[in-house]
Amino acid sequence: MSDYKEIQKKSDAELVKLVQENREALRTARFGTAGAGSADVGKVRTAKKEIARCLTELNARKRKEANKSA
Repeated sequence: MSDYKEIQKKSDAELVKLVQENREALRTARFGTAGAGSADVGKVRTAKKEIARCLTELNARKRKEANKSA
């Protein structure tokens, strides 16, 4: 799990890749064992938080660029 300071240091491409990887991990954790009992709930929670952190940083960068050009 990355903290927000580490996420701020990553490039846009790295953040997009991290979001894709975490979404795949989330999908696998939630639906990988269809019909069976719930998987590790901690993994699901961690992946969701990591996705949110990355998307928050990407959106903040987009807003910053939009405000510069406006």
